[in-house]
Amino acid sequence: MRSTMQEMPLGISQLLAHGCSVHGARRVFSASPSGITETTFAEVGANAARLAHALTGLGIGPGDLVATFMWNSSRHLEAYYGVPSMGCVVHPLNIRLPGHQVVQVANHARDRAILIDASLLPLLTPLVGRLESVEHLIVDGAGEGALAALRAEIGPAVAVHDLDTLLTGRPASYDWPELDEYTAAAVCYSSGTTGEPKGVAYSHRSIYLHALGGSMMDVLRASAQDRTLCVVPQFHVLAWGVPYSAFLTGTELVMPGPRLAPGPLAEVITATRPTRGVGVPTIWAGLLEHVQANGVDISCMAEAIVGGATCPPALFDAYDRLGVTLVHGWGMTETSPMGTVARPPAGLSAEQARSYRLSQGRFIGPVQARLIGSDGRQLPWDGSSAGELEVRGPWITARYIGDEPGQESAESFHDGWLRTGDVGTITPDGFLTLTDRAKDVIKSGGEWISSVELEGHLMSHPAVLEAAVIGVADERWGERPLACVVVRENATVDFEELRDHLDGRVARWQRPERWVVIPEVPKTSVGKYDKKRLRAAYAAGELTPQLVHG
Repeated sequence: MRSTMQEMPLGISQLLAHGCSVHGARRVFSASPSGITETTFAEVGANAARLAHALTGLGIGPGDLVATFMWNSSRHLEAYYGVPSMGCVVHPLNIRLPGHQVVQVANHARDRAILIDASLLPLLTPLVGRLESVEHLIVDGAGEGALAALRAEIGPAVAVHDLDTLLTGRPASYDWPELDEYTAAAVCYSSGTTGEPKGVAYSHRSIYLHALGGSMMDVLRASAQDRTLCVVPQFHVLAWGVPYSAFLTGTELVMPGPRLAPGPLAEVITATRPTRGVGVPTIWAGLLEHVQANGVDISCMAEAIVGGATCPPALFDAYDRLGVTLVHGWGMTETSPMGTVARPPAGLSAEQARSYRLSQGRFIGPVQARLIGSDGRQLPWDGSSAGELEVRGPWITARYIGDEPGQESAESFHDGWLRTGDVGTITPDGFLTLTDRAKDVIKSGGEWISSVELEGHLMSHPAVLEAAVIGVADERWGERPLACVVVRENATVDFEELRDHLDGRVARWQRPERWVVIPEVPKTSVGKYDKKRLRAAYAAGELTPQLVHG
């Protein structure tokens, strides 16, 4: 027996229509060096339609990829909706990737057009001659003189357009086609921490379901009573799906644009008064330093989702004292990205809830998970058995762009499950705790040492701003931890003190003997610690550790 339910494909245009009608008066705040502008959801929808008409006029049609090279803004949001709703595929290019990887990603995706903020032209213009498929460069915010100079510099092979001019006079509505819900709507590439970036194509269905997931109370808690500070870049896994959940729920958006340094970001918070935020640990750590030094009140934010990397416990505690609750989440480019969110079970004291908060969180309903041990066997959810995390679900990729079905790499996929490369444990009630990346775990004398755990404890020391731990070769033990420490400005600390600080927090044999002070921890384009670069620096003799025993 089949159901009696109506069949209606899930699509981005439905999210857009809902947001523009039911929540049309809700606002998007876009920050730039010149100030903060306001745009309503309805105006975003009208400009998304105008953009679709403009792209059609340029000969761009269903299935074509339209890239963006933009800061977080209402203009970027218009592309998020207009491009996929017309049947094309939006591809947010990572503005922080090195130039050769931007070229590689754009060529691999076969982007036909790029929408770009004028302020980012110096990064992209030198690369245009190497972009094999790009025919149109659509610039937002450049004067006619700058556009003329750009045309002269890049030549006739790529047409240069002014975005405002393209939109002027276009209809404010578009007859959005009804698309197969499995049609690609957006493409993102991984940050390439363990190799070259790999592409993931999200479907209309997966984005719609992910937006529903983000609206749940135990996930992002998006609602029409809230205003979300979207610090996570739109090129980072579609800003974690926040722009799509916003139009579904009516959550207002604060888009900080290039104002991401702690001081300017604090000014944006003060001016717009968001109730929630989303961003990576390095952003919240930098903001904390500024807030504490300058007495800025950010208590308007009841909570902030922190993901992209493990958050140090000391950062949780510091924000608690400010009246802002940090909420851990875990995900990947391959998982759209939401996989877990750390909201403790009901009825617990603050002390009882702490271990849950410090975990990566409980799996969201549609996300299935399992742990696989080194012998290939599935491990129990007992909170202590550690193995590689594998996941599957309706918003998790089954392959990478270019892979043929059934030909997926065994390194990345296992019997229909995504191999995350993360090592951790899962409690009987479904809370994930990651102990390391599979490539970062330190195996010393046959036993594992968690670099993430060591980093968290080191960053709980008041003199330590950042800490990254990598495994290095050791003649006796095979591998031992090297602690790379960033000391806070105007603070002093010696390695013996830091080693003693780890006493009682980790087993004595897990404490590093090798220590080095570095000016900053190198980071990937999405703010994660880039341990690959640290390992390369050590191999090249650029890091000279001091030995501390005892």
